Amino acid sequence: MMPRLAGAVIERAWDVASEVTDPELPMLTLADLGVLRKIKQADDGALVVSITPTYSGCPAMATMRDDLVHRLTDAGFESVRVNVQLSPPWTTDWITEEGRKALSDNGISPPGEAPRGPVALQLTPTRRATQCPQCGSGDTEVTSEFGSTACKALYRCRACGEPFDHVKEI
Repeated sequence: MMPRLAGAVIERAWDVASEVTDPELPMLTLADLGVLRKIKQADDGALVVSITPTYSGCPAMATMRDDLVHRLTDAGFESVRVNVQLSPPWTTDWITEEGRKALSDNGISPPGEAPRGPVALQLTPTRRATQCPQCGSGDTEVTSEFGSTACKALYRCRACGEPFDHVKEI
């Protein structure tokens, strides 16, 4: 039987894991993105980190897993595993206020409140209340439902003319 890690050790592991950034949105930590869910010790003594993908098939999951393992082993944790937790599904509502500010500070429009309940399928662009992260104007238009990554849409501000990404609400 492996000795149980003290709560302070798990907290230190959380602090280390919380510093890992998202590979697609490097201004956000996995904690600010809401992807980092929990850390516990398994019966075999390994540290098990649970993360939830932003959507199924997210190509950044392998990098997140590798970055977490490297960062925690570099911090002295000998055995680290990463568990992908699919339930409950991730929502943009899990992005912290600090994360939303970091998005805006880096020219990316943060998501609004995620839709609740069943979402009707629509074949037209989704209407969103976006604000330009450069000038703050709400006079914006979508130019593409797909921005630099699948989780972002591309917008243009009619007031200042700047293009910007918007993190889609899910």
